[in-house]
Amino acid sequence: MPEWPNGPDSKSGVRILRTEGSNPSLSAIGGSKGFMWVQKQIVLAPKPRGFHLITRELLAHLPELRGFKTGLAQFFLCHTSASLTLNENADPSVRADMEAHFAHFVPENASYYRHTLEGPDDMPAHIKSSLLGTSVIVPIGGGRLLLGTWQGIYLGEHRDRAGARTVIATLFGE
Repeated sequence: MPEWPNGPDSKSGVRILRTEGSNPSLSAIGGSKGFMWVQKQIVLAPKPRGFHLITRELLAHLPELRGFKTGLAQFFLCHTSASLTLNENADPSVRADMEAHFAHFVPENASYYRHTLEGPDDMPAHIKSSLLGTSVIVPIGGGRLLLGTWQGIYLGEHRDRAGARTVIATLFGE
């Protein structure tokens, strides 16, 4: 992991990577001054295998979001055996069905796997991570994420005994 300019906040597991106020060189992009960047490293506590709604957990570490009139939020997961995706945020059976489907779709112990040294869940975890991806981008408006009514950000934990997961959150806008 690279060294970050600011140390970790021991209470939240958050490191502020970069916060920048108005940047006149960006004014040509949007036609006005006042663009901001905020970037934070957020460490999520270890979670069991499955799909976990993490929207509130991410937002708890981003009070700066309230200062953005419009913009984009990118969430990037720094791991190859987990994933980020958007999906149903109300009914937990969707998360259970997602786990059941991916366990069936990408089985453990497939005879053609070569990468097996780290256990039977490792190669399937890498495949699931590639299929779902490690990044989501959500528009910002009025100081909040503009998610659809039933959308939430999921962490797909694809390992049986994974550790903490690191997400880099980058906010850009005005």
